[in-house]
Amino acid sequence: MAPPALQQENATASSPMAPPPLQPENAPASSAPPSRLDQKLHQILYKPEARTVLEAKPEPEVLAEPPYPIHPDPQPMTKSEYQKLNAIRTWKTWGSPYFKSRWYSNDLRPIIPYLFTEWKCNLDCHYCWSYNNKVKGMTEDTAKRSIDWLHSIGSRVLALMGGEPLLRPKFIHKIVHYSAQKDIFVYLPTNGRLMKPEVIDRLGDAGIATVNLAVDSVKDRKSLPKALDPIRPYFEYLVKRQHHYGYTVMFNINICRNNMDDVRELTEIAHDAGIATDYHINETPMMEQDHFKHLDENVTYLTPDDWSKVDDLLDYLDDKRHNEGYKMVNQSKHMQEMKQLMRGSVPPWNCRAGQNSLIIRTDGTLAPCFPMYSATHDWGTIENPKFDVAQLDEMKKECSTHCLSTCNYILAHCYDTKRVVKWIAKQAMHGFKGSSDTIQ
Repeated sequence: MAPPALQQENATASSPMAPPPLQPENAPASSAPPSRLDQKLHQILYKPEARTVLEAKPEPEVLAEPPYPIHPDPQPMTKSEYQKLNAIRTWKTWGSPYFKSRWYSNDLRPIIPYLFTEWKCNLDCHYCWSYNNKVKGMTEDTAKRSIDWLHSIGSRVLALMGGEPLLRPKFIHKIVHYSAQKDIFVYLPTNGRLMKPEVIDRLGDAGIATVNLAVDSVKDRKSLPKALDPIRPYFEYLVKRQHHYGYTVMFNINICRNNMDDVRELTEIAHDAGIATDYHINETPMMEQDHFKHLDENVTYLTPDDWSKVDDLLDYLDDKRHNEGYKMVNQSKHMQEMKQLMRGSVPPWNCRAGQNSLIIRTDGTLAPCFPMYSATHDWGTIENPKFDVAQLDEMKKECSTHCLSTCNYILAHCYDTKRVVKWIAKQAMHGFKGSSDTIQ
């Protein structure tokens, strides 16, 4: 139950919302090849070989039921209290593990591990291949063992992934609480449709660190159902409560052929709410995805006719950041290289996937990054990783030219000492009162 002072507010915010009408689609459709990778590499990654299976334990492990509420009547923090909490948490969960990873450079020390609790989703975004509703979700045993293993090798960040993680809110509540008790920074991406006020309060109370709200459109539409209007009361409650619990909020926006006006409007909404934004260029699948059903006749795919419009949009966004102080996760260089990615390829970059970032599939097997989720290559399991730097380096000569993962791109810059020193000096000038910008 929510704290007494919030029961009336929750009752209002969580009441059933009538779904708004779908916005008509007016963009022409286009199709794409099944894969953007070199065929030779694609065949290597999809060899019909058996992956290592996570070894079962005699007694499956379980996650304890979290107490609730831990904080019966949380009061809003002052700005300085909020900044101090997040500065300390950032150092403990990102800063310290990062410097240790530089010292133990030959060890697997993921700064950003992704835990796929689900591969199912409640929405059907027409550009998204990252879900399959036939795949069983992660068990408590696999989740707990994953968290314990990551903690044992020095990781203090846990990015939950899907699909849609909030399909099982009680499961996520358990994961957040267990992780936060181990001083782990928990990052939750969600489309927000299941993010009711009670869920927000439970996760905030348990210690969630940041919520990445994926929205691509203001009004709901068939091809882009990750829309703000259907979840606006939830969004407003999420933003209102962040200073009560100490978490941060950001928008995650995918730039598509049919949402460029929405991108501008969502950026303004985020700025007015005092939250950051993160942008992606819509991409066709990098690797073949047999379950993906929107490869053909897709109104979200960018075409050469759209390139100049996207160029202008990216320049507009970067100008907002530099001249008006809008909070953005992407570096300026990242935005500029999005233009090249849209046109077919980017220069190779120092991707750290499989070294300082990794994904854990729902069954506990490992892969270096999102596009490799469906690959059959054996990279091992939690507790028994099999990442080989030589294999990864050879693979990245090809795949890194077709990818600009925001988190991995920023992580690559973190392994450039000059950039890190420059960024730390910039934060010191601002008194370490919250990050003034991403590492450039």
